[in-house]
Amino acid sequence: MGVADTPDSTLTSEADVTCPVCGCACDDLTLTFAGDRVVDTQRACGLADPWFREQSTARPEVAELAGQAASLNDALDRAARILARADAPLVYGLSRSSTPGQRAAVLLADHLGAIVDTTASICHGPSIMAVQQIGESTCTLGEIRNRADLVIFWGCNPAVTHPRHAERYSVFSTGLLIPRGRADRTVIMIGDARHVHDWRLDSDGSLPDQVIAIPPKRDFEALTALRALIAGKPLADEARLSETLGVSVQVLADLARQMKSCRCGVVFFGLGLTETQLDTMTESSGLGHLNVENLLKLVRELNGFTRFHARRMRIQGDVTGADSVMCWQTGYPFSVSLSQGYPRYNPGEFSANEVLERGETDACLLVGTETIPFFSPAARRHLETIPSIVLDYPATVSDLIPTVKFTTAVYGLHAPGTIYRMDEVPIGLRPGANTNYPTDETILQELLKRT
Repeated sequence: MGVADTPDSTLTSEADVTCPVCGCACDDLTLTFAGDRVVDTQRACGLADPWFREQSTARPEVAELAGQAASLNDALDRAARILARADAPLVYGLSRSSTPGQRAAVLLADHLGAIVDTTASICHGPSIMAVQQIGESTCTLGEIRNRADLVIFWGCNPAVTHPRHAERYSVFSTGLLIPRGRADRTVIMIGDARHVHDWRLDSDGSLPDQVIAIPPKRDFEALTALRALIAGKPLADEARLSETLGVSVQVLADLARQMKSCRCGVVFFGLGLTETQLDTMTESSGLGHLNVENLLKLVRELNGFTRFHARRMRIQGDVTGADSVMCWQTGYPFSVSLSQGYPRYNPGEFSANEVLERGETDACLLVGTETIPFFSPAARRHLETIPSIVLDYPATVSDLIPTVKFTTAVYGLHAPGTIYRMDEVPIGLRPGANTNYPTDETILQELLKRT
């Protein structure tokens, strides 16, 4: 519904709104409200515009028991009983929340002796594991905007996952040392030969300067060859290597030359490099962290010649914040068990999908359900057999009918908070509309009192 269509005569606007939809956390949006409904947006991308409109329009019940409306107090009592009686509870999600809600979730998990996990375990978990092993040459998106003259996207399609990334940070934006924006940058996309030719830089269909298509699961070999070329080492059997990678060694040699000669370069990498397949959990080899380790080593070695960085393309709005809060509270970023009274970290053993697959939890508290469809069939089947408690935003749709459901206020629309952009920069959120829904922090704190 546009502004001209609204029956409300009084319109108000809120400028410089931060968008919590994806990891870009764009902070330049303007929202127009008719009462508490968003009726128009400016500078919102194709993901953000419908999201803001739907979240401000949907009006589900504040609490439900088995899909039926219930009082908030009855729902809190039922949820508290489920958690108090559980022998092995699981707390999962946190990426569509904010710092206050995330802290409350970890505190409740600690009190319950639960496993607590974030959506990172089915997305960039392999990247986090690689960073723990190798470290990373990192930077803010502001530094990329101001300095980067070589931008590489590896295993990601920013036009789909981060529609304004190219506009604001990496391709078209002008900066201190990039006064002409796109004209001062070389942009390369690297990835799976089955898909990379369909990838674009933004929703307008802008194209990179070069596309390098490699066969599925050959990223490790390509990165190893690049490291050898950058180090000036000869490659054995170049003909066979070219056949394996689907590109000539000369193409890789030209890329290595561009990497070494740029003033400032960056590789933005996504789930294609980590081998995480969100449409089917079974296709990954489980070795995606080795690909990322190889990339981080490559970037580290490039810093012997020039300034170079690597950055993860985080998808959920505050998954980076969930990592940060988990580290503050437990010392680890995801997949943590608090069942022994102290934190234990082991991806796979304490990751939500695997815990559910093995039937090792008897109650589940879900703070956000948007990633449930990406669980394996076995994990989803077990989830449907145990008591579940869901805290979710008004317009979130899920096939799961939980035992108890709470509709919560939206951070950045109804409630203040803090989210972390994909480069770990904290950004404040402020509300622009009123609501009667409680925040997830409020619900979680009340559950802590009742358990």
